[in-house]
Amino acid sequence: MSIIINGVEKEVDDYGYLFEPDFSEEAVAAFAAAENIELTDQHWKIINYLRQKYQEDGHTPNARNLVKGLQEEADMPEADNKLMFDLFPDGGAAKQACRVGGLPQPKGKGGY
Repeated sequence: MSIIINGVEKEVDDYGYLFEPDFSEEAVAAFAAAENIELTDQHWKIINYLRQKYQEDGHTPNARNLVKGLQEEADMPEADNKLMFDLFPDGGAAKQACRVGGLPQPKGKGGY
């Protein structure tokens, strides 16, 4: 499986995640188009926060820590589980936003 980003074919895993992160805006645009997501400022806040956490920690936060981090660190006090699923209906922000953000598949549950 693959996706075309900025004219370059990039391989994805069986779930549609890149094997190596792509932090370009073109990656977000390609994935958003493929998943029929019209990006808003709220989408971008979540994607940028996930990208920042991935760069800092080498992985993305689980759903609970994502919501908490968005509320406390990303100036998104309205963040809650309902909003995450409204914006990213295929698995919520902890999963689908990682894919749309050009990040590898999240590691799963845990205390990070």
